[in-house]
Amino acid sequence: MDRARATGRSARSGHAPHHAPVMNDVSGTTAVILAGGLGTRLRSVVADRPKVLAEVDGVPFVFHLLAQLATAGVKHVVLSTGYLGEQVRDTVGSSWGSLEVEYAQEPSPLGTGGAIRRTLPLVRSQALFVLNGDSYCDVDLASLWLWHHQRAAHGTLTLSRVDDARRFGTVETDAYGRITRFAEKSPRRRAGTVNAGLYLLRRSLLASIPAGTACSLERDLLPGWLELGIYGYARSERFIDIGTPESLAGAAGFFRKPGRRTSAPRPRRNKRRTSAALTRNAEVA
Repeated sequence: MDRARATGRSARSGHAPHHAPVMNDVSGTTAVILAGGLGTRLRSVVADRPKVLAEVDGVPFVFHLLAQLATAGVKHVVLSTGYLGEQVRDTVGSSWGSLEVEYAQEPSPLGTGGAIRRTLPLVRSQALFVLNGDSYCDVDLASLWLWHHQRAAHGTLTLSRVDDARRFGTVETDAYGRITRFAEKSPRRRAGTVNAGLYLLRRSLLASIPAGTACSLERDLLPGWLELGIYGYARSERFIDIGTPESLAGAAGFFRKPGRRTSAPRPRRNKRRTSAALTRNAEVA
């Protein structure tokens, strides 16, 4: 019996999914960082650079994401770039500390879903981490990897509890962590469990997205994937996003607080600019 289908049926029938023993392979898992957003809401404070290069605690925000991945043992990262993508390549380079870095440049805005699909030719693993370039979820990536694979999940979202969920919408799960519903944003201030912007997805999900199509991962794709078995990993300790001037200002000091899992020094990197071939390799029909 196909384990993924069996796991899905057990979750729907109210039984706990089977937790098969798996070996951790974070080091062999590609990570994609979505770094192509226009950052329209941040233009008043960050007008000359893409938002992933907005400075937080002394370094570009993307450095904190790269540090999180490197600390977890990830070796290969693909940066999905768009608006002012050349600045991202010039800042990060083709390596960052122990990370090998490649790029997939959007020719025009494709949304989060289309941007992920464009990275597919560069993905080297059967599952991949996907990180929003404007949020940080303080989570143990190795534990997330194991939890995801033990459930034979098609996709896993990290979830965080926030005091005010108005900007995010909320996520509902069953007793076993399987996501049952995405609730729309509400104008009322209330606490809720939200998508923290860090995912572990099967490569086959990316392949199912029509190439070159602009779409949203959150609005267009995830709701339709729920029946396959999408889970919510509610183990994140802290979460921030820098999508608005207010939240960017509020992020100051986040990475300097005691108990932080990682920090983002300025590593020695390969300053040679990434060749155009790397970007061409990500082009799809």
